[in-house]
Amino acid sequence: MARKAVLVIVGIALGVLATTLIHALWFAPDTEISDSGLTATTTPLVTTSPGDYPVRLLIPKLTIDANVQRVGIAASGDVGVPNNFTDVAWYKNGVAPGQDGSALIDGHVDNGLSLAGVFKHLNSIALGDDIYVQTESGIKLHFVVSGIVLYPYQSVPMSDILSTTGAPRLALITCDGAWVEGQRTYDHRLVVYADLVSS
Repeated sequence: MARKAVLVIVGIALGVLATTLIHALWFAPDTEISDSGLTATTTPLVTTSPGDYPVRLLIPKLTIDANVQRVGIAASGDVGVPNNFTDVAWYKNGVAPGQDGSALIDGHVDNGLSLAGVFKHLNSIALGDDIYVQTESGIKLHFVVSGIVLYPYQSVPMSDILSTTGAPRLALITCDGAWVEGQRTYDHRLVVYADLVSS
C-alpha cells in the first residue's frame, strides 16, 4: 500500500514538473528578424550613435541594476525581448533614452517557473520614483516616473509608446495580470512612463 502511494506521488510530481517545463519554454524569447523585415506598421528606424546606446538600467527603489540588451522586431511581429530573465532590452529601432520621443525598454516579469524576472516588482513603482539609464559613452540620464498604466495585452498603444517626437521620455514595459493558457501570455501589459529631468 505504501509503495502504491509513493508511486502515485512520484507520478504527480513528474506531471507537475513536465507541465512547469512546458510553461517555462513558452517564455523563451521569439527569434528576431532582420531590420529589413520591418513592416509598415512598425516604427521607422531611427539613427542613433553607439555612444547613445543604453547599457544599464537602474531603479534604486526596486534595487534594479540591469544590463541592457539591444533588440529589434521578433518573428512574431512584436518588439523583441531579452534572451534571459535578468537583463532588460532596449528597442534599437526606436529612439534612444534621452532623445526626443519615447524610448522603449522591456523586461520579463518571471521565467515561467515563477522565479522572479528583472521586472517582477515593477508594479511596486510609484509616481515620482527615480529611474536612471547609463549610456555607452558614460552619461547617466535621470528620469522620473510620470505615469503608470495597465493595458489589456491586445490594446497596448505601441504607436504612442514608440513615438519619435515630443519631449524625451522612457517607457518600461512588462507582463502583468493573469496567465492566458491559450495565448501563452499574460492578459495585461504594465507600462511605466518616465520623463527626462537631467543628463
